[in-house]
Amino acid sequence: QVQLVESGGGLVQAGVSLRLSCAASGRTFSTYAMGWFRQVSGKEREFVAAITWSGGTTYYTDSVKGRFTIVRDNAKNTVHLQMNSLKPENTAFYYCAAARTLTAVNGIVPPTSFEHWGRGTQVTVSS
Repeated sequence: QVQLVESGGGLVQAGVSLRLSCAASGRTFSTYAMGWFRQVSGKEREFVAAITWSGGTTYYTDSVKGRFTIVRDNAKNTVHLQMNSLKPENTAFYYCAAARTLTAVNGIVPPTSFEHWGRGTQVTVSS
């Protein structure tokens, strides 16, 4: 079992950076692929980024490529989402998730790939 706790969300102005963190419990963190999703009220949960267990491969949704970076530290059981040049449309509740395996389709990893989820953290970007 993996328990995930997100942090780092907040209210920021457009153009600035924010780093989300996800702390995982359990000794098997390094065997899980990790991902970040976001959700706006009334809409489906949307894939943002994912990283394999080794950190060797990353995936991003097109709208964040070049601005967001997912990294992990297996020694500290953490995964981060560095978000630069934030835009108002990035406003959402952001969730961290863990998966035994990643199945990417056209570079997108569906939420059904992930077995464990955190409770999320709110990111609000004002214009």
